[in-house]
Order: sequence, then structure tokens, then C-alpha cells
Amino acid sequence: MIVSVGIDVCDVERFVAELERVPRLRDKIFTAEERDLPDASLAARFAAKEAIAKALGAPAGMRWHDCTVHRIDGGAPVVELRGTVAARAAELGITRWHLSISHDAGIASAMVVAES
Repeated sequence: MIVSVGIDVCDVERFVAELERVPRLRDKIFTAEERDLPDASLAARFAAKEAIAKALGAPAGMRWHDCTVHRIDGGAPVVELRGTVAARAAELGITRWHLSISHDAGIASAMVVAES
């Protein structure tokens, strides 16, 4: 059963400019596994984390590092939750995530469906 959906878009150039303006932002938002990806991929992961937060109702207190988006060769991206984000998902009865991310023409986007 679908519990919720979330969607987000991100202007890659503007996002990268913000990362350059505030260097510690990269470490705040991304896990070690994500941090060194190309700019468009970072923007897409940011959009994915935002879409996941929206699907969870965007409650205060969730930590960026409690969500990692893994790329699987030849497959859909995989969402790994822990800590504050996993706790909120459990509270809502979410047991499965479907995530689609894309980047093209300077825009990164993500759409997520949360299932119980």
C-alpha cells in the first residue's frame, strides 16, 4: 500500500554554487560514500533526500546523514535509512521505497514512493 510520495527538483548550477559558497555544506548533507560524486549526481542525491523528507512529512530533527542513496549498476537507486529518518519511516509504517533520480539540462530531479 502506498503511504506517501515525494518529489523535488534542483538547479545543478545553483546547488554547486551554494556548495562552493559554504564548503562545509557538502559534509553536512552527504555521507562519505556520496560526497565525491560529480556535481550533477550530488544535486540529484540532494533532490532525492528532499523528496524522501517530503514523503516523511518533513518533520524537524531529521539528520541528512541518516539517509544515503546508493547507485546500483544496471538497477534503480537504493535508499538506506538509519537513525532519525529510519525512525520516522517506521513510525509511518514505511517498509519499502521506490526512488527515481535524474539529471539533464542543468536540472536534477527525484521522485519517491513510500510503501507499507
